[in-house]
Amino acid sequence: MGLREVAVTLIVALTLLQGVSAYTVSSLVLVVYSDGYVKVEYELLPEEYSTQIELPLLGDHYENVIVEDEDGNPLDFRLENGTLFIYQGNAELVRVSYYTPDLTSKSGIVWTVNVSTEVPFDVVLPNDTIIVDLSDIPLQINGTAITMPPGNQSVSYIIEDHQSFPSEESNENSDLRPLYALSGAVLVALGVFVWWRSRRQNGEDEEDGANVIERALESDELREEEKLALKYLLEHGGRASQAEIRDALGIPKTTAWRMFRRLEERGLVRIIRGRKENWVEIRR
Repeated sequence: MGLREVAVTLIVALTLLQGVSAYTVSSLVLVVYSDGYVKVEYELLPEEYSTQIELPLLGDHYENVIVEDEDGNPLDFRLENGTLFIYQGNAELVRVSYYTPDLTSKSGIVWTVNVSTEVPFDVVLPNDTIIVDLSDIPLQINGTAITMPPGNQSVSYIIEDHQSFPSEESNENSDLRPLYALSGAVLVALGVFVWWRSRRQNGEDEEDGANVIERALESDELREEEKLALKYLLEHGGRASQAEIRDALGIPKTTAWRMFRRLEERGLVRIIRGRKENWVEIRR
């Protein structure tokens, strides 16, 4: 290959690299308000070679869009046709938040959140909420906070606030509220039962957390960096920040994020999301 061909190849390669957009969604949280508005919160991990992030946004209308790095410094961005183009610079973590009314709908007294994503996400419902329907078995339920798996998902609920009910329907809906509450309780109980049964079928009996970790370290199912991460947690009181573990093991942040997700899916650790950084602790 001659010098001219090499120069042309380099120019093409540089042109393509300028448009590279590679990132990992480490967190997606939907905070639902009683009026149907939803605050969408992303945490993104840019790949080291990416020059910008192209993030398709949920919904069609966006208000108060904020993009910042891990230290809360604003980042440059532009919004075009539902896609957010972010120039992350040297940011190791990118936080995106905005409000949209497009993810919820209401039929009678029942509100429904509809979302289609390729990653798991958390839905934080208003206080005094009764869940009446879920499109899939949740990964976790903690009060009115629900973690849903990827895919086309919906969460239906009613709000136990008399002011939120139309007056002309108050008599009819007051008769239905116990039924909604009962159906929501049955649904949650069914989800817990199915989850427990699947764990039993996979041979995952309820055990002491320390014994589970010890057995995992002795098995051949974990990767070497996963075992080192668990050992690090055991040696540091069972809890540490993701950045601390990543630095101790000397692995890239995207590799570390995937590792923590695998350990969480195995039920060995719990990821605690913080405003500045995420923490990992051993499940007891």
